[in-house]
Amino acid sequence: MVNVNIQTTISPYTQKPLLTRPLLSDTELDGVISESLKAQKSWKKVTLDERIAVAEKWLVEFEKLTDLMAEDISLSMGRPISSCKGEVGGTLYRARHLIKIARDCLRAVPQDDASTDALKMIIVKQPIGVIGVITPWNYPLLCTVNTVIPAIISGNSVIIKPAPQTPVPAERFLSSFQAAGLPANILQVVHLTQATTLEKFCQDPRIDFVAFTGSVAGGRAVQQAASNGKGFKGVGLELGGKDPAYVRADADLKYAVENLVDGAMFNSGQSCCAVERIYVHSSLYDEFVKQFVEIAKQFKLGDPSDPTTTLGPVVSLASAERIRKQVKDAVAAGAKLVLDESAFPQAKEGTTLVGPQVLVDVDHTMEVMMEETFGPVIGIMKVESDEEALGLMNDSPYGLTASIWTSPTDPASLAVFNSMVDDLECGMVYMNRADALEPSLPWSGWKDSGRGVSLSTLGYDHLTRAKAVCMRVQLA
Repeated sequence: MVNVNIQTTISPYTQKPLLTRPLLSDTELDGVISESLKAQKSWKKVTLDERIAVAEKWLVEFEKLTDLMAEDISLSMGRPISSCKGEVGGTLYRARHLIKIARDCLRAVPQDDASTDALKMIIVKQPIGVIGVITPWNYPLLCTVNTVIPAIISGNSVIIKPAPQTPVPAERFLSSFQAAGLPANILQVVHLTQATTLEKFCQDPRIDFVAFTGSVAGGRAVQQAASNGKGFKGVGLELGGKDPAYVRADADLKYAVENLVDGAMFNSGQSCCAVERIYVHSSLYDEFVKQFVEIAKQFKLGDPSDPTTTLGPVVSLASAERIRKQVKDAVAAGAKLVLDESAFPQAKEGTTLVGPQVLVDVDHTMEVMMEETFGPVIGIMKVESDEEALGLMNDSPYGLTASIWTSPTDPASLAVFNSMVDDLECGMVYMNRADALEPSLPWSGWKDSGRGVSLSTLGYDHLTRAKAVCMRVQLA
């Protein structure tokens, strides 16, 4: 008999229960939110220097857990253990930048141009209050740090509701912050059913902002739930992607191929900003496909705990079935597999081990080119011009990132790149890079890829309220 009050995480690789967590009742959740609200009222009075000092101590405590957290990620979401420390390092990299810019982002800003001898005008930034953070399973540390660090430094309290697949990384965040001296209840972790998350957590008027990372359907549900409660609250949504790459005729072919294989296949393609469709100029197309297949064949698919494994399972059997169906439907519609799962003996129907697959003769009538795959699958199309590539890149319900592969030194190529930057309908445009975030740049989505901003100075603006102060200093 299934215990409905217990959350069970299933190992993606073994398909056996990995760990369990108790689910909070409505009464228990009410208590958590009450304590968070009370703690925040005290925390916002703590000086910014003191809050930053706690965050800097957290960096030290968090880094101590590197080996444990790498193992957590590998076990719970199936990424090869050899790749997992990279997420810890990336989390620290983002956190250090967000801590570094905090004072400048949160300082009061005198409006010298608007002030007069009689009037002084200032913009101050104040914490929103209680921040609810709903985190995903695919990058459980990286997606958490984007909001948690700036939220806490800004004087907010935070309640993390982690994905059921990866509860432990959120708990590591909590324990390391506790070790760094963060006062009780400024950061809490809760495990909830989906219904409780939407009907109680998101709707509670004491939670002032909800940051969600996940699917488009999940984002819509969160936004609707947040709108159903009393009052008005902010919602930040980091959702899916179908990110395109365009390889121009003057691209460094070898460099582009190597990086695009990684951008498409890393983490088994389970990234919101993974490269999911590639458009290649006809002059390079045949050689690009040939080299792409040769490199993709070299992945070692298998047990994520094996240090030699370079590609692990996808997260679930349901995900594997959906990915394979998308490929089969494309082939039935006329696409051709130039790399299929037969190249990977471990990849079998009815398992979560999905091998890299490369499709050509694809078009935009096929789901594999229009809807998120979230697996190690790529469709490659031939194009004849920049204009054709631009039209295809924008022909998507998503708008997260796009990459253009071209000469970095030719002035004419740079002019084309800058023109395409203006016209691409997405939140991030790369040149000769893909599937990467820089904490100094804002992370945001267009269209169905979401709304709101994390990282950079704009991420702090998202988690604070601006208050205008106008003082008459001369009464005569």
